[in-house]
This record gives sequence, C-alpha cells and structure tokens, in this order.
Amino acid sequence: MLKPLLPKGRKPGRPPIWTRRQLIDGIRFRVRTGIPWRDVPEEYGPWGRVYDLFRRWQRDGTWQRIFTALQARADAKGLIIWDLNVDSTVCRAHQHAAGARKRGICRRSRPAGSPSSRTTTGSDARAVV
Repeated sequence: MLKPLLPKGRKPGRPPIWTRRQLIDGIRFRVRTGIPWRDVPEEYGPWGRVYDLFRRWQRDGTWQRIFTALQARADAKGLIIWDLNVDSTVCRAHQHAAGARKRGICRRSRPAGSPSSRTTTGSDARAVV
C-alpha cells in the first residue's frame, strides 16, 4: 500500500538488526505520545536509530510524500470534508490594549461635581476679570 512511497533501503554491507517496521513503529509511538526521543522503548530499536530514520525521511521529503498520498486516497474516498471555518475568537489584543500601565503623562478623569484642585494665583485673577 505505502511501500512504493518508501525509499529503497538496500545497501551493501551488514544486514540491519532492527527491521524498518520496528523503527517506523518507534517513530509513530514517539509522535503519538510526545515523549522525548531518548525515552522511546527499546522494543522499537535504539532511540538514536529511530531518530536518524525520522530525520533522514524528513529531509528527503518521504514524510511529505506519504502524507500527500494518504490525503489523496482519503479525498478520493470522500473521507475528507473540505469545509473552511474562520473564527475570530482566536484574535487577541496587544498587551498595551489590555489595560497595561501607560508611560508618560497620566490624566485621570475627575468626577463632574468636584471642585478644581488648582489654586488661583494673582496672574490668573487678572485674566478672569
């Protein structure tokens, strides 16, 4: 099924100790659980070997080809609904719009009926007359 999408693994030399299936299962286990690479169980092979296969396939585009092929098959069977939903609740205001303390001159509003706290000086009194 996906075998044509996988890279050829035949190299001269010693045969592999860990099967490709075990390593792929180790990658799937790590991605599914979210554990660190070093915590991949030994039944899937050494964590360094599992990570090495993951990175090589990531660099050469194997994972993208697998994803595209699976997506095309699911779309052909009608298993994917391509509805689009835009939700504005994910929009957030900038931190300055959230009532953060402002720098500079801070003018606080006074209640309407309160007298002015400013005293009248001699120069102000002449200007009023």
